[in-house]
Amino acid sequence: MLEVAKRTAAGAIVLLLMPLLVWFAGWQWQPGGDNRLLKGMYWITETVSSPWGGISSLLLSGWFLWCLRVRIKSAIGLFILLSAAIVIGQGIKSTIKNQVQEPRPFVLWLESTYHVDEKYFYSLSRKERSTLVKEQLQSQTQVPSWLSRHWQSETGFAFPSGHTMFAASWALLGLGLLWPRRHYKTVTVLMVWAFGVMASRLLLGMHWPRDLAMAVAISWLLVTMASWLAQRWFGPLTIPPQESQKMTKREHKE
Repeated sequence: MLEVAKRTAAGAIVLLLMPLLVWFAGWQWQPGGDNRLLKGMYWITETVSSPWGGISSLLLSGWFLWCLRVRIKSAIGLFILLSAAIVIGQGIKSTIKNQVQEPRPFVLWLESTYHVDEKYFYSLSRKERSTLVKEQLQSQTQVPSWLSRHWQSETGFAFPSGHTMFAASWALLGLGLLWPRRHYKTVTVLMVWAFGVMASRLLLGMHWPRDLAMAVAISWLLVTMASWLAQRWFGPLTIPPQESQKMTKREHKE
């Protein structure tokens, strides 16, 4: 348990660096900027948005099972455990959002620019919020149409970030389960992807840095427990001694 907690904690600290630095620097989101950069950030964030997030989760689950080389029976149980870690995280996120009810950055911008009171905005149904955003932005050029459509589909509360929780959970699961198996490239890709998702949430006006920080903290707790349970239920997920020796010999030959 301690070794798992150390690995995932190290990953969580790395992921926390960006939002904490942005937070303490006092950076404030404003619409506009390089359209190509923002569009790239949009496609990164779409890998987590519905329905693509479900596809990403299935692909990642399959990749984890392939990397771990577990037996069929264990693979089913591990798949359920991985899915549970992600689903439970999203459930916790939704519960906290409804309790805290923090407005998104773009909603406060609508309030200051178009005098759309944020309390009135959130008193509407999700469909009515989406329609209001569309009506307010249809005659302006500052916000691209694709970003306007994204805002129309993301009219919920901000704290904490569900997108960040999704990506951070997979990145930390990589550290918890794949790092001992020496799948360093996979873990690196997952960490870079998580950073990209987090940056996209800030640059697209969807979240504040504190939303990201809390999401990473919750992800760490869930992933540490899930990784510990995986090792407890399915045995050590480290490289077996014989396989480790083969890899070491192969490395010496290269």
